[in-house]
Amino acid sequence: MEREAAIIIVFSLAILGPAAIMGAAGYASIYALGRNPSAAPKIFTAMIILLIFGAAISIIALLVLFQLYAP
Repeated sequence: MEREAAIIIVFSLAILGPAAIMGAAGYASIYALGRNPSAAPKIFTAMIILLIFGAAISIIALLVLFQLYAP
């Protein structure tokens, strides 16, 4: 029972952390575009790079979890 609870907690943290990064990046980029629409290409490039890193963090965290809690 403790193993399942640990898996649920760690999976939740591994998913919610990068999701928070992606949400903050989306909010910040929309806010920046509202303040300075002429800087759209630079903002878009930075936002895409940040989203890629956030997705990579979640994938790596899930792969590590699968390795740690493999039956």
